[in-house]
Amino acid sequence: MNEEINRIQWKCRRGMREIDLLLREFSRTSLKNLDKKDINIFSQILDYDDQKLYDFIFKNEKLGNRVHENFILLHLKKFSHQGNF
Repeated sequence: MNEEINRIQWKCRRGMREIDLLLREFSRTSLKNLDKKDINIFSQILDYDDQKLYDFIFKNEKLGNRVHENFILLHLKKFSHQGNF
């Protein structure tokens, strides 16, 4: 499991500053608290390109996957309000 978390944390490094900060903060503070199912969902979310994630998180444009959208709303959206994104 530790190897999987390390791989996911590496995938959190992004090209878009806002998404990079958001994902890295989440992985630093919350990733260890997720169960295996949620870790898999988060890993799938990391396969989206930065612009698509940005548009969903900051502009409320749909991703087209309800499971991913719900995870982001529950776990990641709160981080977007805490930082200077």
